[in-house]
Amino acid sequence: MNSQHKNTFFSSQKTINCGGRLISLENPLVMGILNITPDSFYDGGKHKDMDNAMKHCAKMLEEGANIIDIGAVSTKPGAKEVTQEEEEKRLIPVLKKMTKEFPDAIFSIDTYRSSIARMSVDCGAQMINDISAGAFDENMFGIISELQVPYIIMHIQGTPADMQKNPVYENVVKEVITYFSEKVATLRKLGVNDIIIDPGFGFGKTVEHNYELLRNLEYFSFFGLPLMAGVSRKSMINKVLGTKPEDALNGTTVLNTIALMKGANILRVHDVKEAVEAVKLVEMTINE
Repeated sequence: MNSQHKNTFFSSQKTINCGGRLISLENPLVMGILNITPDSFYDGGKHKDMDNAMKHCAKMLEEGANIIDIGAVSTKPGAKEVTQEEEEKRLIPVLKKMTKEFPDAIFSIDTYRSSIARMSVDCGAQMINDISAGAFDENMFGIISELQVPYIIMHIQGTPADMQKNPVYENVVKEVITYFSEKVATLRKLGVNDIIIDPGFGFGKTVEHNYELLRNLEYFSFFGLPLMAGVSRKSMINKVLGTKPEDALNGTTVLNTIALMKGANILRVHDVKEAVEAVKLVEMTINE
Protein backbone atom coordinates (compact mmCIF):
# COMPACT_ATOMS: atom_id res chain seq x y z
CA MET A 1 0.00 0.00 0.00
CA ASN A 2 1.59 3.28 -1.02
CA SER A 3 1.35 6.53 0.96
CA GLN A 4 -1.37 7.91 -1.31
CA HIS A 5 -3.48 4.82 -0.58
CA LYS A 6 -2.89 5.30 3.14
CA ASN A 7 -4.08 8.91 3.04
CA THR A 8 -7.30 7.80 1.38
CA PHE A 9 -8.07 5.40 4.22
CA PHE A 10 -6.81 7.20 7.30
CA SER A 11 -8.80 9.88 9.10
CA SER A 12 -8.27 13.47 8.02
CA GLN A 13 -8.41 14.63 11.66
CA LYS A 14 -4.83 14.49 12.88
CA THR A 15 -5.19 15.24 16.59
CA ILE A 16 -7.61 14.97 19.49
CA ASN A 17 -7.57 17.36 22.45
CA CYS A 18 -7.37 15.46 25.74
CA GLY A 19 -7.48 17.91 28.63
CA GLY A 20 -5.38 20.45 26.76
CA ARG A 21 -2.94 17.86 25.40
CA LEU A 22 -3.02 17.38 21.66
CA ILE A 23 -2.74 13.66 20.94
CA SER A 24 -1.51 12.82 17.47
CA LEU A 25 -3.38 10.37 15.24
CA GLU A 26 -0.64 10.24 12.63
CA ASN A 27 0.00 6.70 13.86
CA PRO A 28 -2.81 4.50 15.23
CA LEU A 29 -3.34 4.48 18.99
CA VAL A 30 -3.93 1.55 21.32
CA MET A 31 -6.64 1.79 23.98
CA GLY A 32 -6.24 -0.73 26.78
CA ILE A 33 -9.42 -2.11 28.36
CA LEU A 34 -9.68 -2.02 32.15
CA ASN A 35 -12.90 -3.67 33.28
CA ILE A 36 -13.53 -3.16 36.99
CA THR A 37 -16.64 -5.33 36.78
CA PRO A 38 -17.50 -8.75 38.18
CA ASP A 39 -19.15 -9.97 34.98
CA SER A 40 -17.47 -8.75 31.76
CA PHE A 41 -17.34 -11.43 29.07
CA TYR A 42 -13.57 -12.02 29.08
CA ASP A 43 -11.94 -10.60 32.20
CA GLY A 44 -14.89 -10.10 34.54
CA GLY A 45 -13.77 -10.13 38.16
CA LYS A 46 -10.03 -10.11 37.45
CA HIS A 47 -9.52 -6.40 38.13
CA LYS A 48 -12.48 -5.43 40.30
CA ASP A 49 -10.37 -4.85 43.40
CA MET A 50 -8.09 -1.81 43.65
CA ASP A 51 -4.72 -3.60 43.75
CA ASN A 52 -5.36 -5.74 40.67
CA ALA A 53 -6.82 -2.80 38.77
CA MET A 54 -3.73 -0.68 39.54
CA LYS A 55 -1.35 -3.47 38.53
CA HIS A 56 -3.17 -4.09 35.27
CA CYS A 57 -3.23 -0.39 34.44
CA ALA A 58 0.53 -0.15 35.09
CA LYS A 59 1.14 -3.23 32.90
CA MET A 60 -0.85 -1.83 29.98
CA LEU A 61 0.91 1.53 30.18
CA GLU A 62 4.30 -0.21 30.25
CA GLU A 63 3.31 -2.21 27.18
CA GLY A 64 2.54 0.98 25.27
CA ALA A 65 -1.14 1.77 25.77
CA ASN A 66 -1.91 5.34 24.68
CA ILE A 67 -5.28 5.40 26.46
CA ILE A 68 -6.77 3.39 29.33
CA ASP A 69 -10.53 2.80 29.00
CA ILE A 70 -12.12 2.11 32.38
CA GLY A 71 -15.52 0.43 32.51
CA ALA A 72 -17.53 -0.22 35.66
CA VAL A 73 -20.60 -1.71 33.95
CA SER A 74 -20.58 -4.84 31.80
CA THR A 75 -22.15 -4.37 28.38
CA LYS A 76 -21.79 -7.97 27.21
CA PRO A 77 -24.81 -9.56 25.48
CA GLY A 78 -27.52 -10.23 28.05
CA ALA A 79 -25.90 -8.01 30.68
CA LYS A 80 -28.22 -6.75 33.39
CA GLU A 81 -28.42 -3.03 34.10
CA VAL A 82 -26.34 -1.69 36.99
CA THR A 83 -27.57 1.26 39.05
CA GLN A 84 -25.88 4.63 38.81
CA GLU A 85 -24.95 4.35 42.47
CA GLU A 86 -23.20 1.02 41.93
CA GLU A 87 -21.37 2.30 38.84
CA GLU A 88 -20.16 5.34 40.78
CA LYS A 89 -19.11 3.18 43.75
CA ARG A 90 -17.03 0.91 41.52
CA LEU A 91 -15.53 3.61 39.33
CA ILE A 92 -14.72 6.82 41.17
CA PRO A 93 -12.30 5.53 43.86
CA VAL A 94 -10.32 3.62 41.20
CA LEU A 95 -10.23 6.60 38.84
CA LYS A 96 -9.11 8.99 41.59
CA LYS A 97 -6.24 6.70 42.57
CA MET A 98 -5.19 6.07 38.96
CA THR A 99 -5.08 9.72 37.97
CA LYS A 100 -2.90 10.36 41.01
CA GLU A 101 -0.64 7.34 40.44
CA PHE A 102 -0.37 7.80 36.66
CA PRO A 103 -0.65 11.59 36.11
CA ASP A 104 0.59 11.44 32.51
CA ALA A 105 -1.84 8.74 31.40
CA ILE A 106 -4.98 9.43 29.38
CA PHE A 107 -8.09 7.88 30.89
CA SER A 108 -11.29 7.21 28.98
CA ILE A 109 -14.47 6.26 30.83
CA ASP A 110 -16.78 3.66 29.32
CA THR A 111 -20.21 4.91 30.42
CA TYR A 112 -23.58 5.84 28.95
CA ARG A 113 -24.60 8.02 31.91
CA SER A 114 -24.07 11.78 31.72
CA SER A 115 -23.77 12.10 35.50
CA ILE A 116 -20.94 9.54 35.56
CA ALA A 117 -19.30 11.32 32.62
CA ARG A 118 -19.31 14.61 34.51
CA MET A 119 -17.99 13.04 37.73
CA SER A 120 -15.26 11.23 35.83
CA VAL A 121 -13.99 14.34 34.07
CA ASP A 122 -14.05 16.18 37.38
CA CYS A 123 -11.81 13.38 38.73
CA GLY A 124 -9.30 13.67 35.88
CA ALA A 125 -10.65 11.54 33.01
CA GLN A 126 -10.08 13.10 29.59
CA MET A 127 -12.41 11.10 27.29
CA ILE A 128 -15.87 9.52 27.33
CA ASN A 129 -16.71 6.27 25.54
CA ASP A 130 -20.49 5.87 25.17
CA ILE A 131 -21.81 2.61 23.71
CA SER A 132 -25.21 4.24 23.14
CA ALA A 133 -24.04 7.48 21.46
CA GLY A 134 -26.40 9.41 23.70
CA ALA A 135 -29.40 7.13 23.20
CA PHE A 136 -29.50 5.83 26.80
CA ASP A 137 -29.26 9.29 28.42
CA GLU A 138 -30.82 12.33 26.78
CA ASN A 139 -28.51 14.63 28.73
CA MET A 140 -25.27 13.09 27.49
CA PHE A 141 -24.76 15.25 24.37
CA GLY A 142 -25.30 18.44 26.34
CA ILE A 143 -22.86 17.36 29.03
CA ILE A 144 -20.22 16.44 26.43
CA SER A 145 -20.67 19.85 24.81
CA GLU A 146 -20.14 21.48 28.18
CA LEU A 147 -17.15 19.32 29.15
CA GLN A 148 -15.48 19.56 25.70
CA VAL A 149 -13.75 16.19 25.96
CA PRO A 150 -13.24 13.69 23.12
CA TYR A 151 -16.40 11.63 22.78
CA ILE A 152 -16.55 8.11 21.34
CA ILE A 153 -19.94 7.33 19.81
CA MET A 154 -20.69 3.67 19.12
CA HIS A 155 -23.43 2.08 17.07
CA ILE A 156 -25.72 -0.32 18.92
CA GLN A 157 -29.04 -1.88 17.93
CA GLY A 158 -31.14 -2.42 21.05
CA THR A 159 -29.59 -2.61 24.52
CA PRO A 160 -26.99 -4.98 26.00
CA ALA A 161 -29.86 -6.99 27.53
CA ASP A 162 -31.51 -7.75 24.17
CA MET A 163 -29.16 -6.65 21.36
CA GLN A 164 -28.19 -10.15 20.22
CA LYS A 165 -31.67 -11.72 20.23
CA ASN A 166 -32.46 -11.03 16.59
CA PRO A 167 -30.53 -8.14 15.01
CA VAL A 168 -31.92 -7.25 11.57
CA TYR A 169 -30.65 -4.83 8.91
CA GLU A 170 -31.47 -4.32 5.25
CA ASN A 171 -27.94 -2.98 4.66
CA VAL A 172 -25.83 -2.89 7.80
CA VAL A 173 -23.06 -0.66 6.40
CA LYS A 174 -25.49 1.91 5.00
CA GLU A 175 -27.60 1.94 8.16
CA VAL A 176 -24.63 2.38 10.50
CA ILE A 177 -23.23 5.20 8.33
CA THR A 178 -26.66 6.92 8.36
CA TYR A 179 -26.78 6.54 12.15
CA PHE A 180 -23.42 8.25 12.51
CA SER A 181 -24.35 11.01 10.06
CA GLU A 182 -27.27 11.99 12.27
CA LYS A 183 -25.30 11.76 15.53
CA VAL A 184 -22.33 13.74 14.19
CA ALA A 185 -24.59 16.47 12.79
CA THR A 186 -26.29 16.88 16.18
CA LEU A 187 -23.00 16.95 18.08
CA ARG A 188 -21.50 19.49 15.67
CA LYS A 189 -24.48 21.81 16.23
CA LEU A 190 -23.76 21.56 19.96
CA GLY A 191 -20.12 22.55 19.36
CA VAL A 192 -18.52 19.20 20.15
CA ASN A 193 -15.10 19.22 18.47
CA ASP A 194 -13.54 15.81 19.03
CA ILE A 195 -15.81 12.96 17.93
CA ILE A 196 -14.57 9.39 17.46
CA ILE A 197 -16.76 6.78 15.78
CA ASP A 198 -16.96 3.07 16.62
CA PRO A 199 -19.07 0.73 14.41
CA GLY A 200 -19.87 -1.38 17.47
CA PHE A 201 -18.73 -4.86 16.50
CA GLY A 202 -20.88 -7.36 18.39
CA PHE A 203 -23.44 -4.82 19.60
CA GLY A 204 -26.69 -5.82 17.92
CA LYS A 205 -25.04 -7.59 14.99
CA THR A 206 -24.79 -11.15 13.74
CA VAL A 207 -21.42 -12.62 12.78
CA GLU A 208 -22.24 -11.81 9.15
CA HIS A 209 -23.09 -8.20 10.02
CA ASN A 210 -19.78 -7.83 11.87
CA TYR A 211 -17.70 -9.06 8.94
CA GLU A 212 -19.69 -6.94 6.48
CA LEU A 213 -18.75 -3.89 8.58
CA LEU A 214 -15.10 -4.94 8.83
CA ARG A 215 -14.95 -5.65 5.09
CA ASN A 216 -16.21 -2.12 4.39
CA LEU A 217 -14.53 -0.28 7.24
CA GLU A 218 -12.78 2.18 4.93
CA TYR A 219 -16.17 3.73 4.03
CA PHE A 220 -16.32 5.21 7.54
CA SER A 221 -13.43 7.52 6.59
CA PHE A 222 -16.17 9.51 4.82
CA PHE A 223 -16.69 11.43 8.07
CA GLY A 224 -13.09 12.61 8.33
CA LEU A 225 -13.20 11.56 11.99
CA PRO A 226 -11.03 9.17 14.01
CA LEU A 227 -12.25 5.59 13.75
CA MET A 228 -12.06 3.08 16.61
CA ALA A 229 -12.29 -0.69 16.20
CA GLY A 230 -13.11 -2.97 19.11
CA VAL A 231 -12.96 -6.64 18.10
CA SER A 232 -10.86 -7.93 21.00
CA ARG A 233 -11.68 -11.58 21.86
CA LYS A 234 -15.30 -11.14 20.71
CA SER A 235 -17.77 -13.75 19.49
CA MET A 236 -17.20 -12.72 15.86
CA ILE A 237 -13.86 -14.50 16.28
CA ASN A 238 -14.97 -17.35 18.50
CA LYS A 239 -18.02 -18.35 16.45
CA VAL A 240 -15.90 -18.66 13.31
CA LEU A 241 -12.91 -20.45 14.88
CA GLY A 242 -14.73 -22.46 17.54
CA THR A 243 -12.66 -20.83 20.27
CA LYS A 244 -13.44 -19.30 23.66
CA PRO A 245 -12.52 -15.70 24.56
CA GLU A 246 -9.41 -16.87 26.44
CA ASP A 247 -8.15 -18.60 23.25
CA ALA A 248 -8.92 -15.72 20.87
CA LEU A 249 -5.72 -13.65 20.98
CA ASN A 250 -4.47 -14.83 17.59
CA GLY A 251 -7.85 -14.18 15.98
CA THR A 252 -7.94 -10.77 17.62
CA THR A 253 -4.54 -9.86 16.17
CA VAL A 254 -5.63 -10.92 12.69
CA LEU A 255 -8.77 -8.76 12.81
CA ASN A 256 -6.90 -5.84 14.39
CA THR A 257 -4.45 -5.99 11.49
CA ILE A 258 -7.28 -5.93 8.95
CA ALA A 259 -8.89 -3.01 10.79
CA LEU A 260 -5.62 -1.07 10.70
CA MET A 261 -5.18 -1.74 6.99
CA LYS A 262 -8.69 -0.39 6.45
CA GLY A 263 -8.10 2.83 8.35
CA ALA A 264 -8.72 2.27 12.07
CA ASN A 265 -7.07 5.00 14.15
CA ILE A 266 -7.64 3.43 17.56
CA LEU A 267 -7.65 -0.24 18.56
CA ARG A 268 -9.58 -1.01 21.76
CA VAL A 269 -8.01 -4.17 23.17
CA HIS A 270 -7.53 -6.45 26.15
CA ASP A 271 -3.97 -7.31 25.03
CA VAL A 272 -1.89 -4.17 24.62
CA LYS A 273 1.52 -5.62 23.77
CA GLU A 274 0.22 -7.58 20.79
CA ALA A 275 -1.82 -4.64 19.50
CA VAL A 276 1.18 -2.29 19.74
CA GLU A 277 3.21 -4.80 17.73
CA ALA A 278 0.44 -5.02 15.11
CA VAL A 279 0.42 -1.23 14.78
CA LYS A 280 4.19 -1.11 14.29
CA LEU A 281 4.21 -3.84 11.65
CA VAL A 282 1.26 -2.41 9.72
CA GLU A 283 2.87 1.04 9.77
CA MET A 284 6.07 -0.45 8.33
CA THR A 285 3.99 -2.08 5.61
CA ILE A 286 1.98 0.94 4.52
CA ASN A 287 4.66 3.61 4.87
CA GLU A 288 7.17 4.07 2.10
